[in-house]
Amino acid sequence: MGALTWLLIPVAAAVAAAIWARWAARRRSLGDGASLAGYERFRQAMQTSSVTPAAAGGPPVSAVDGNIPSEDEEDSPRGPVVGPVP
Repeated sequence: MGALTWLLIPVAAAVAAAIWARWAARRRSLGDGASLAGYERFRQAMQTSSVTPAAAGGPPVSAVDGNIPSEDEEDSPRGPVVGPVP
């Protein structure tokens, strides 16, 4: 009976592999028009919604975040970096 059990395990694995191979090799539809149309709508929406905060009536970006470092300052949270950075 033990030998039959050990024979059943690889047979069950082979059946499972055959089912998976059949599923993986199925013919898929080539129509991706709906996906491309959705992407195009998304791209158009992102292009039309790119409004600066000042143009939308909000404060300018520099007034919102006063911690913007100048070009000669470093923006490390621990201060100036001396030596190689790991």
